[in-house]
Amino acid sequence: MVQVSLLLLVVVLAKSTLAVYPLVDLGYSKYLGTAQTNGVTSWWGMRFAAPPLGNLRFRAPEDPVYNGTVQTANTHGPLCLATGGLPNDTTTSEDCLFLDVYAPSNATVKSKLPVFLWIQGGGFNANSNANYRGDGMILASGMDIVVVNFNYRVSLYGFLASEEVVANGNTNVGLLDQRFAVEWFGGDPGHVTIGGCSAGGASITFQLTAYGGRNDGLFHAAAAESASVFTILTVAQSQYQYDALVARIGCSNATDSLACLRAVPATTLQANNYYIPYPGLGPNASSPLFMYDAVIDGDFIQDFSQRQFAEGKFVQVPVIYGDDTNGGTDFAPKNTTDYAQMDQFLIDNYPTMTPDQITAFNYMYPEDMEFFNGTGAFWRTTSNAYGELAYLCPGMFVSTSYAAYSTFGSWNYRYNVEDPTQMAEGYGVPHTVETAAIWGPAYVSGTPPASYWPNGTNADIVPVLQGYWTSFIRSYSPNTFRYPGSPVWQEWVPSMQNRLMIMTNATAMETVDINEQARCAYITANSVSWLQ
Repeated sequence: MVQVSLLLLVVVLAKSTLAVYPLVDLGYSKYLGTAQTNGVTSWWGMRFAAPPLGNLRFRAPEDPVYNGTVQTANTHGPLCLATGGLPNDTTTSEDCLFLDVYAPSNATVKSKLPVFLWIQGGGFNANSNANYRGDGMILASGMDIVVVNFNYRVSLYGFLASEEVVANGNTNVGLLDQRFAVEWFGGDPGHVTIGGCSAGGASITFQLTAYGGRNDGLFHAAAAESASVFTILTVAQSQYQYDALVARIGCSNATDSLACLRAVPATTLQANNYYIPYPGLGPNASSPLFMYDAVIDGDFIQDFSQRQFAEGKFVQVPVIYGDDTNGGTDFAPKNTTDYAQMDQFLIDNYPTMTPDQITAFNYMYPEDMEFFNGTGAFWRTTSNAYGELAYLCPGMFVSTSYAAYSTFGSWNYRYNVEDPTQMAEGYGVPHTVETAAIWGPAYVSGTPPASYWPNGTNADIVPVLQGYWTSFIRSYSPNTFRYPGSPVWQEWVPSMQNRLMIMTNATAMETVDINEQARCAYITANSVSWLQ
């Protein structure tokens, strides 16, 4: 496998001073980056793997092919094809394995800068946090880190699983893409932090437990923001997805249905790439929020991650896990009006939940009487249940497992920064909103909260978050280089249930509410049964 060191990216003589030079030779390709006026040099859209086309569809990534021409690296690579994406969307492509690198322009051959390699989210069905720029974090670090982000295959291209794929392909290839990107980039090979949000946070979990928790020395710390936990199936349980796709494409009568799937153009796959409900749920079932997901294949994923954490089968490195106060509001149906509709939503996404477990959820999550712009009476109730089930409680469980088994630091947080617009619309502090503060509002895609920009009511939280995160990347502790005046972030102690509550001008350690502790205890105790 090709492995690229940061040294290859920075060693050039410029005015008798060793520093970053925009033209880099990676051995297989030469890329011309951009030296920006803010002191950061960037390279956009560099290939880190071969185009996963034709016979490489549904297979592990391979080394990039040789290209002798100098390529201008000032355009982001296309995003990977998403579930439900339009066949003619020119912003996406099956040929999507590209990454971006950001480095201080004054870095030298001796710098050996810490590397932050970030994994975007999207529920494993889309690249939803693409093209975030590392400038803001590098500036906040005092020009002391390198930032890398990248695309990885999602949807059926990254997570199709069946006996046919096992026999003549690879499962979990989206996760293999991620690992390939980590292997590709060296920087200081002894100082790499992986991070990610949502499914990117879940990816951190899967990378920590990969191959039964085998430590290949690829990374040395991990920060998971709003890490998701969805239903995870075995290969056999995933067969229905493959069979349904084969039928839609018209490959059912082919001698080799997988070869048939590899032969059809991506536009044909995309025209037939949509969500379907889990089997056996009856006529009222709807499709899950995220159908394609990582699968237990006995290789990369050998068991439920919750069980592996409970048994200490994970890579021991310093970790940050945490979530937002209202992590479920982006996902619960706004028109949910009663417990019956809430229960159906939970079953649609966690189909093995038992009637007793559903009854317990109805008891644990009473009706939330807040109404917003005509939303149903149970929107916030359902949001509360889903947010804790899918995000908040699993993160605290990981923190507890690290505290129990690991000699490295483990930190947990609750992000509670209230944007006036999001609060007025009922979203509260929604899923992954903390990324806008960690990266800086000018450097994320989409529309970050207006209050995060300079002179906004939450502008002061940006340097605080960037201080904690860049300190963790640089020193494996969020406290070493934290922003002046911000509180010490204490390590998670299970008996104390202590986490950092992050709020503009009010960030402080807190003890998890006793009722939340009880709900999370129930969710943790039952999670393996309803995730399979």
